[in-house]
Order: sequence, then structure tokens, then C-alpha cells
Amino acid sequence: MPRPRKWRKVCCLPESSRFGPLDVPSNDTVIMTVDEFESIRLIDVDGFTQEQCAVQMDISRTTVQGIYDSARKKLAQSLVNGKVLLIEGGEYRLCDGQGHGCGGAGCRRHRCGRHFENMENETEDTHENHDSHE
Repeated sequence: MPRPRKWRKVCCLPESSRFGPLDVPSNDTVIMTVDEFESIRLIDVDGFTQEQCAVQMDISRTTVQGIYDSARKKLAQSLVNGKVLLIEGGEYRLCDGQGHGCGGAGCRRHRCGRHFENMENETEDTHENHDSHE
């Protein structure tokens, strides 16, 4: 029996979840999961190392490497082939601001426009995508 996947900690959901060519309607889409988006945000935008990203997302460095590689391939497919990029699904949980690396300068939720007070209106903080888009 395979080991169940570990939930990946994500500080915030993306403000926009759809990106793509503006000049041509495209029916081709690439699906990026929220945890893949988080790895791109932490490593490429915030300048984290893979080790720091792993601590922030509460997963192993090798898992971060796999998630990050998959996310980069999806970004490249979207850019090079003019496909729409959708960010949705994945196996993640939104952080509560209380874990390791959270609070103070660790948690980036305030940068993402999602504040802890807004979380009361959400029905569930964990999301799981049962569809395989890979």
C-alpha cells in the first residue's frame, strides 16, 4: 500500500488563476497546481533555496525539486506554445500563520492579499484535486 501524500503548506492562493495569450483565443490549456505555483513563488520570486522552500512548505527537498521541475515545464509549455495556464487543484493546505517559518517575516500571506481574518469566510482550508492532469 503506497504511503499517502503529505499535504503541502501554501501561504496563499494566487490572485489570478488564468494566464495566456491575449491576441488569440486558445482552447489548449496547461494546468498548474497551487503547490507548483507556491514553489515558483518561493524559489523564483522570494529567492528561497530548495531547502528553504521545503521547510516553508513542510515537505522534503526532493519533493520540492520534483514540484518545481514540473511547474517550470508547465510555464515553458504555456509561454512557448501559446497555451492558457490555469492554476488550480493539488494537494495543499493553507497555512494558519502559526507554523515553522510563519509569523514575522516568514509567512508571505500578507503579500498575497490574503489575511488571516479573511479565512473565517472560507468553508475549508484544505483542497485536494483527484484529477490527474500530468
